[in-house]
Amino acid sequence: MEEESQIIKGKYAADISSIKEAHDRIKSLILKTPVLSSASLDAMSGRQLHFKCENFQKGGAFKFRGASNAVFSLNDEEASKGVITHSSGNHAAALALAAKLRGIPAYIVIPKNAPTCKVENVKRYGGQVIWSEANMRSREEVANKVWQETGAIFIHPYNDGRILSGQGTISLEFLEQAPQIDTLVVPISGGGLISGVALAAKSINPAIRILAAEPKGADDAAQSKAAGRIITLPETNTIADGLRAFLGDFTWPVVRDLVEDIITVEDSEIIKAMKLCFEILKIVVEPSGAIGLAAVLSETFQKNPAWKDCKHIGIVVSGGNVDMAVLWDSLKK
Repeated sequence: MEEESQIIKGKYAADISSIKEAHDRIKSLILKTPVLSSASLDAMSGRQLHFKCENFQKGGAFKFRGASNAVFSLNDEEASKGVITHSSGNHAAALALAAKLRGIPAYIVIPKNAPTCKVENVKRYGGQVIWSEANMRSREEVANKVWQETGAIFIHPYNDGRILSGQGTISLEFLEQAPQIDTLVVPISGGGLISGVALAAKSINPAIRILAAEPKGADDAAQSKAAGRIITLPETNTIADGLRAFLGDFTWPVVRDLVEDIITVEDSEIIKAMKLCFEILKIVVEPSGAIGLAAVLSETFQKNPAWKDCKHIGIVVSGGNVDMAVLWDSLKK
């Protein structure tokens, strides 16, 4: 499938001007999500923590920012044929919702092992669900077939400048809401979120540190960073269903150049952090959204002298679409 050719402005697929343009385009559609804090969590971490709650975003995750920017960037002729993607999670629902708001069809290819709650979101927003097998090859083949039949515009979940620009709008809000932040901790998977966040944040404050949080069972980004090239894994094994993708050629250069370090955590640490979000912050957070807190509380972070002067940490809580059956099972273990 031919992805839309895009002009890479300067060095990367997005920059502060494309991110500001995205914000102007989507600010009437998205929610300006709140920033929460907790004295209890500050005490546990030994830092002041600021939580950007994208679990309250439309569609229940940050993905609506990028999806709405991509959908509303299309001209009328492009939009008329609809949009298509393959996604096991939040991008699927986000694209379905953005397409619904634009009044165009959305064809969503979903692997059979996707969380039920995320599939239900796609259906709720009027997306047409087309099933694939639970592997990337099948997802791409089915999406290609639908693309040939419909002529719909393919919107990649993360490897797309319009997506990066939309996700970067988080930093515009976050650093205005909590300008004292000196470090951002962001989940990493395909890299669309952290790339947009890093490009915007470093433009606003070049001294800000960007740290990625990644599950040990899907640590391709950490391995890529260590190797200096994109590494993909034969399989991933983590409760964080939103963090199983691999870096793309648009996101890798940003991660390589602008992300200081990648902190990997065990699933048990992620589950513990989810529990803290429920009990202390009183918010519903999916595993991928809790990983930033897990990273900050981890020994890897706490005992690393390089981060001892990170005093004000901004944590991006990426989403709140929890498959409750899986959650209860994991908490019982």
